[in-house]
Amino acid sequence: MKKLALTDKLLFVINLLLATILLISYLGYYISPDSISVISFLSLSVPFLITLNLVFAVFWMLKLKRQFLLSTLVLIIGYQYITKFYSLSEKKVLLTNDVKIMSYNVRLFNLYNWIEGDSIEQNIYKFINNKAPDILCIQEFHLSTEFELNYPYEYVHISTDKNNYGHAIFSNFNIVNSGALNFPDSTNNAIFVDIVKNNDTIRVYNVHLESLKINPKEDNFTQENSEKFRIRVEKSFKKQTEQAVLIMQHQGKTPYKTIICGDFNNNAFSWVYRKLKSSKRDAFEIGGKGFGKTYDYFFPLRIDFILVDEKIDINNFKTYDINYSDHYPIMARLNF
Repeated sequence: MKKLALTDKLLFVINLLLATILLISYLGYYISPDSISVISFLSLSVPFLITLNLVFAVFWMLKLKRQFLLSTLVLIIGYQYITKFYSLSEKKVLLTNDVKIMSYNVRLFNLYNWIEGDSIEQNIYKFINNKAPDILCIQEFHLSTEFELNYPYEYVHISTDKNNYGHAIFSNFNIVNSGALNFPDSTNNAIFVDIVKNNDTIRVYNVHLESLKINPKEDNFTQENSEKFRIRVEKSFKKQTEQAVLIMQHQGKTPYKTIICGDFNNNAFSWVYRKLKSSKRDAFEIGGKGFGKTYDYFFPLRIDFILVDEKIDINNFKTYDINYSDHYPIMARLNF
């Protein structure tokens, strides 16, 4: 520090603060929001903190200063988090008997015209039919009077008679069982189906966890409303925790291999993600490439997932950059 210029000293203090916060935020993966909710807030910022620490590490390296060790060591400690944030290479094994499974939050097919354009709903249906996934999990599904998906089997669960929307699973394989897990005190829920391919039965969950109700484009982060915002988000974190536990308890009662798809409304650095990923692999980490951004935001946020039983091979994973919803569709190719 003595040999640093005053400006560099100030930058190193900022670097030290960001490195410390990143180190603490790693704990959000292991600590339930029910225990220490502030850690869950920090876990949301892990992608930003990784990026900033990487910038600092490169900055000090270019200046040939040993201060680069600070962020470098913190990034090495959290190497597993970096692989969740960015995947260097795509696994591309395309077999004729692969099972293609897609998850897509369609935001009611643009029912309330959030995106300008008269053909958004048509474009979504056209896109899905063109990609032709064997299993399709849709969150925020709304029954259409104009378009349809060409599948022999389906399970559609509408939340209430009033809103006429919910979630759906479509399948090219026979559905022998289905049901819903209605989360308490929430408009969100999860549905499941048991499908049979050849002589193998697989359970597929389509989940939509509680929204954190964060809208960076609209929220006014002033000191006056910061406490209300904190309480609101903290409440959502705790609901997500309850919902994840319910899903895992339900899953524990089935003898079949399972796949969990859906919109988690949280990232891959959260306790909820770790809970749902138990005994599974993240299809993006195995078969994807790049940031895997699934939410329409200026920074790459990945909050939609396909988590696959360890006994099922993951051959490929793709995120489709199409702006028909506030989410991007994701698809994995699996070998049962």
